This record gives sequence, structure tokens and C-alpha cells, in this order.
Amino acid sequence: MGRRWTRLAAGGVTIMVVFVVENVANSLRGELSRWLFEVKAGVFTGKVSALVRDELWQYIADKVGTGSALMIYSTNNEQGFSAKVIGNRTRTLEDIEGLLLVKITSD
Repeated sequence: MGRRWTRLAAGGVTIMVVFVVENVANSLRGELSRWLFEVKAGVFTGKVSALVRDELWQYIADKVGTGSALMIYSTNNEQGFSAKVIGNRTRTLEDIEGLLLVKITSD
């Protein structure tokens, strides 16, 4: 990641972001801790640019393996935030007329 990531951090508008990761490699958690605070095991939060947020999400998607990840970030919509999920098949995000809801399915 190195120098390219350093350039991404320079300037721009920052947004609040929260990542929750479960059953992922320690190396992924270590990379996230370079950019964000790990407030509890697997829960990372901070303010980054939209570009860094998207690059971190792509990195998580590439490294999540059999684990799961959730990203919640501030945005300009009715709820004031949006979310994405990878890997958790019991919970999915549903957009109902612009309102983001969590759908829980049983196995």
C-alpha cells in the first residue's frame, strides 16, 4: 500500500466512517489501524476522505476471505449515512424508497 496511500491522505473533504470486521486476518486489522482507531476488537472509526474510504473498502473486499465486514459512512441523504456489507449472509441491506434497512434472514 505504501506511498500511494500516503498521497490519498492529502487534502480533501473528510467524512466519518465506521468499519466492523469479523473473522478476518490480523494483517487486515493492522492495515485498518493505520488509518482509523480500533475502538473495540474489530470496530474501526475515524474521518477520512471519500477516496480513502473507497480504497479501504476495496482492500477489505479483497482480503475479507471467509470473514465479514460492514462499512457505515456519513453522506448527504435522508438518514445522514449509508452502509455496505460483505460476507454476512444472515443480514442484508435493503434500500426501500431511499431508506436503508437491515433484512435478517434465518438459516
